[in-house]
Amino acid sequence: MANWIQVAAETECPVGQLKGVTAAGTQIVLANFEGTIYALEDECSHEEFPLSDGELEGDEILCIYHGARFDCRTGKNMCLPAVRPVKALPVEVRDGQIFIDVN
Repeated sequence: MANWIQVAAETECPVGQLKGVTAAGTQIVLANFEGTIYALEDECSHEEFPLSDGELEGDEILCIYHGARFDCRTGKNMCLPAVRPVKALPVEVRDGQIFIDVN
């Protein structure tokens, strides 16, 4: 069963940007790639650093601490030093508000 939580306004995460938010005690990074919002758990799988401190380069989130990269749409690890993906979460935008399903 879905557990949708409102985490931000759509205007708070402009195209090409990342935004860190919290949903039900879980740190989430929002990524706006080409006008679509995606959500991943906000922790690099290589080290426990927040991905929201990084940069969105095309469709990849770059962890600025050690250079790991993740597909913002799926959480798939794209290069070393990350050897595991990060969890992607469902996103809905309703009336300009971003909701995340934390289940």
